[in-house]
Amino acid sequence: MNFEAILTQIGKLLWGPPTWALLGLVGVILSHRTGWFQVSKFGYYLQNTVGKLFTKKEKLGPGELTPFQAFTTAMAATMGVGNLVGSTTAIIFGGPGAIFWMWVIGFFGITTKFAEIVLAVHYREKVGENKFLGGPMKYIEKGLGWKPLAVVFSIAGAIAAFGIGNLVQANNVAGAMLRAFGIPRAVSGIALALLVGIVIIGGLKRIGQVAERAVPFAAILMIVGCTLVILQNITLVPHAFALIIGGAFTTQGAVGGFAGAAIATAIRFGLMRGIFSNEAGLGSAPIAHATAQTNHPVSQGLWGAIEVVLDTHVVCTFVALAVITSGAWTQGKPAIDTFMYAFSSSFIGPTIGNSLAAISIFFFAFTTMLGWAVYGERCLEYLAGAQSNLFYRVIYCPALYIGSFGVVPVWLIADILNATMAIPNVIGLIALSGVFVGIVKAYFKGEKYVPYDEDATYYKRYQS
Repeated sequence: MNFEAILTQIGKLLWGPPTWALLGLVGVILSHRTGWFQVSKFGYYLQNTVGKLFTKKEKLGPGELTPFQAFTTAMAATMGVGNLVGSTTAIIFGGPGAIFWMWVIGFFGITTKFAEIVLAVHYREKVGENKFLGGPMKYIEKGLGWKPLAVVFSIAGAIAAFGIGNLVQANNVAGAMLRAFGIPRAVSGIALALLVGIVIIGGLKRIGQVAERAVPFAAILMIVGCTLVILQNITLVPHAFALIIGGAFTTQGAVGGFAGAAIATAIRFGLMRGIFSNEAGLGSAPIAHATAQTNHPVSQGLWGAIEVVLDTHVVCTFVALAVITSGAWTQGKPAIDTFMYAFSSSFIGPTIGNSLAAISIFFFAFTTMLGWAVYGERCLEYLAGAQSNLFYRVIYCPALYIGSFGVVPVWLIADILNATMAIPNVIGLIALSGVFVGIVKAYFKGEKYVPYDEDATYYKRYQS
């Protein structure tokens, strides 16, 4: 058995029914205990996140980034090639029905990510002038006293950044640039290492400033491109939805590389790619949100809820409809070629289509590289202290050059590392669900927020 086959087997083991059940369980528990927050409070968290961008600025609390910068930094990491190539991969190997399961995991992921961020801000620790370190490692350690599990998460996070946020992204950018513009992989690798290095050497502040501008631009660019493809094939949109919903519950026997795929395969790829796309339950996004200038964990947690909606239910749906209605998924091509074919086969033509697809991939991947640099650095800081920050930035950039050649099975490694982070994080979320629910109930009752460091037991009365 070769190395890639071994990784495939490990991935299947880690992303088997027990992991599905664990992720589903935490989503159901948190959703039920908050009165199905994702539905009952939809208008509220929409108004208090996106709605605030068009109103006067709110009074900010202590922290490094503004709430919107923390949101876009997390979105930078979340909204990467997992949305573009990842969604396409799910369709190729799991059939259109995999998209339905991405929606399902995204639905529960709204509350899951909300909970992660609430706990991350509640248990964050001040480590400098307006600097906070937070995330699963802190709420597992401080909230549960399970430091060994926090260490496991941090080790996985520090390493995972090189797979999820580095090698995967660089590989897809280099491939897209080669196909669209004939740019050699080595050139793309060097350019990525330099561009990312220029930003991350300036630390979190500079990353936040870049993210708040680049992320909205990347999202708009991609949606415009997909819309052009969908408009050309608008009459096929109802059929595309029928394939997505029908394929979620029946064995696909149609065409393409997934012919005869079982329902279990659609579920597995839908969940894997869904988690890779929105990162809910992974424990990564709360690391960025814990740095926000906020006075209440729930206020920042609301940004996490809208993050999943925009990522999975908006962006991934646009990508899926473009890939399915264009017929790109039936061509038997690799994922990146399939995504680019959807654009190039439309009325905008192969030259403009390939260019637009490649540029979209670049911006999505570039912002993800920045966001995951933050995650990996903060995980290592938890393990080795702030003196490790510069070291992490220095070794992060050359890996982009290596990743551009695609010499390792990057998607398989990313899936394994995803699970290695998700499992300890989800255990922590279930164990601390009472604290999370207490903070949320107190917030909507109008009670004054009590930080963990002032009273560690304040929210226990809500835990029954």
